[in-house]
Amino acid sequence: MSFLAAAQDRFRQDVLSNRHNLAILERWPALALPDAWLVAGCLFQTVWNLQSGRAPEADIKDYDLFYFDPLDTSEAAERKVQARIEEVFADLDIKVEACNQARVHLWYERHFGHPRSPLLSAREGIDRFLMPATCVGIRPSEIYAPHGFELLYAGRLTMNPLTPYRDLFERKAASYAARWPWLRVETGLHP
Repeated sequence: MSFLAAAQDRFRQDVLSNRHNLAILERWPALALPDAWLVAGCLFQTVWNLQSGRAPEADIKDYDLFYFDPLDTSEAAERKVQARIEEVFADLDIKVEACNQARVHLWYERHFGHPRSPLLSAREGIDRFLMPATCVGIRPSEIYAPHGFELLYAGRLTMNPLTPYRDLFERKAASYAARWPWLRVETGLHP
């Protein structure tokens, strides 16, 4: 087994130890979303919880689904998808949020104060998380980690050159470090 395959197996095993991640992936066919990925905190925070000896689900605020539908970038269409997501996962007692990456550029600057060019896939949304360590996504048959897993498992938080917004990085890093004090915040850009 290659190093990458072993790292992917470890990551999959870790994130699926979170019963909510497992339930989301088990119900994947019911979502019927184009280019869909389970992403963000529900994945990397599960890993950090396990490394901290905590329950896999501890302090995870929400579970994010990215999808890419360039045919309808309206807010109404995204709300309709969100309503279906809430119905599919109603019994889990967690917050699952869906975000159409084809429309992020329409609201990003208004919400975060920085411009965002249009994306061409859900993976490009994952690529642009504030920290390379957190750029991870999973779906039943695939894992996406453009920067690998070393930064994630080492707890090294560096700024992503694709989103070099120091103000957002510092706020997010401080929030993570408050919950997982062993994380190392590094102020430079990740190459």
